[in-house]
Amino acid sequence: MTEVIAFVICTAGFLGASVILTKRQMHIFQLNSYKHGVQTAWIRRDKDGFYSRVFAAAALPLILLLKNYGLIAAFVLFGAVMLLNLPKPAKKPLVLTGRVKRMFGTLAIIYALLVALAAVAWFGFGSSVLASLYGAVIAVNPYTVILADTLNKPMEERINKGFIKDAERIISEMPRLTVIGVTGSYGKTSVKFYLGKLLSSKYNVLVTPESYNTTLGVVRTVREHLRPTHEIFVCEMGAKGVGEIKEICDIVKPKFGVITSIGPQHLESFHSIDNVIKTKFELEEALPLDGKIFLNTDNEYIANRPVKAERVSYGLGESAQYRARDVSVSEKGSEFKMTGRDGAEYSFTTKLIGKHNVQNIAGAIAVADALGVPMEDIVMQVRRLESVPHRLQLIRNGNNLIIDDAYNSNPSGAKAALEVLNEFSGMKILVTPGMIELGEKQYELNCEFGKQAAEVCDFVALVGERQTKPIYDGLISAGFDSKNIYIATTIQAALSEVDAIKTGQRKIVLLENDLPDNY
Repeated sequence: MTEVIAFVICTAGFLGASVILTKRQMHIFQLNSYKHGVQTAWIRRDKDGFYSRVFAAAALPLILLLKNYGLIAAFVLFGAVMLLNLPKPAKKPLVLTGRVKRMFGTLAIIYALLVALAAVAWFGFGSSVLASLYGAVIAVNPYTVILADTLNKPMEERINKGFIKDAERIISEMPRLTVIGVTGSYGKTSVKFYLGKLLSSKYNVLVTPESYNTTLGVVRTVREHLRPTHEIFVCEMGAKGVGEIKEICDIVKPKFGVITSIGPQHLESFHSIDNVIKTKFELEEALPLDGKIFLNTDNEYIANRPVKAERVSYGLGESAQYRARDVSVSEKGSEFKMTGRDGAEYSFTTKLIGKHNVQNIAGAIAVADALGVPMEDIVMQVRRLESVPHRLQLIRNGNNLIIDDAYNSNPSGAKAALEVLNEFSGMKILVTPGMIELGEKQYELNCEFGKQAAEVCDFVALVGERQTKPIYDGLISAGFDSKNIYIATTIQAALSEVDAIKTGQRKIVLLENDLPDNY
């Protein structure tokens, strides 16, 4: 009876620790778009997870040394692992999608078989075999989620094909529907929402919600939200690998496309900027002969790229067909002028701040004008545009201002955000954890960001010492006073330090990027 109780205690501790660790891995796997290579790379750099597994595995020698008492001690250590890895508030919590539920089901079967095997090992061969078995499983815990996904792959492919065929059917039954694809390394979400607002003055428009820009995100939008009454579907298209934009285009059949930007985003999965360019222009290649591609020709990777579809350019540069000129930016918003398709000049005002936002609005204006929305209506809709959350969103905090650009994480956008900060009068403060997924250029581009910040900022709060070392090096190399640099462990700690600064002038705080939960 004592042996049974000891086995139950140890197994309960092992399963509890395994559930907590597995749930964390599942959350990260979802954030990594269920990509095995990206997940494996994350596991290799996940020091917290490594130390947790070592701590849990340390319980196993106690079983060998102390027998039944060791089992109880092992349970205590497993409990400590559970406490250390309890779920923390997440910026983007785990979503219990059908795929996730099926993976959890497969894992439940795997662990049930393991417990049965452990019982045979314990009662047939003794505690040493049990210790070895549980130790091995704890050691490979991060890979069990990948194993479950691999085992489920044939089933998932059948299910996804069914969803995709259903979405294709819905699209095919709406021959009058106009689909506009929007892609880019950055700016695509903003352009999507701006475009949806401008077009809504004339058309019944559906826009992909939030950041539903993957294949299955688009499929879900079509199946759950697209109705026969919709006239236009503005479809944001994201990608972390070659062929992913084409996959979305094959489903929704866009007639028009917008490429907002191209830059060194997601280089860990794309591996090269050439692959990024190739993938973004999969949208243009998918357009019909009577389609149009709207290109931000301020972007060096887009400006001279040959295309087969009718080309419409927009931006701030002189060569753009839809050029925003005479741009002025203040804390009240932005103003600019633009010539419409009718040749007349129009003046625009918006509550949104920054030339980067004006550039995105110019793209939305170009598409709306081409689709016949009267320019007078467009002018009115631009005036009504609201900031997309965490994308150069201006927040007033008493006499102080916060420029929330937390969603941004690319070199071009970060530089543009600093230019916006420089437009304001007061103590200019940057709070940032730096930029990620830049591959081999990560140090170089973050260091350059530090140099750019040194020219604008009075104080810089860096979040994460290791992560922000390149920014720190850039600041120092540009002659920035180290006394005005604060290194925090969390965004909250950085903001507390900023709040404590005594100054006779108002504070203008730029929140530039906020790392996702998998970083």
